[in-house]
Amino acid sequence: MRKSDKKVDNLIRDVLTEVCEDTLKGYDGFLWVTHTVKFSSFPQSLEIVCVFETNQDKEKFLVGEGRQHVSTTIQKAFNKAGVQLKNVGKQISYDTQKKR
Repeated sequence: MRKSDKKVDNLIRDVLTEVCEDTLKGYDGFLWVTHTVKFSSFPQSLEIVCVFETNQDKEKFLVGEGRQHVSTTIQKAFNKAGVQLKNVGKQISYDTQKKR
């Protein structure tokens, strides 16, 4: 990993840690946020995954205001860090740790 890639990765982790801490407080069953990125095409290649304990927790989150809240929080956090995500809604996905 190049030094510039490491800086980008640290920035992403810092932003997503802030988002994760905020989301943990507000949504039952939310566990963590993770990401993948191709550094040569950041920020377009950034993919963010919000992980929940169960499908039920994820569905409850998605039918409520959770999706919009997290999307807005991620957008604002990256903007604050000087990174513009053009289509944040398509860069976020939702998964579960357990499939019940």
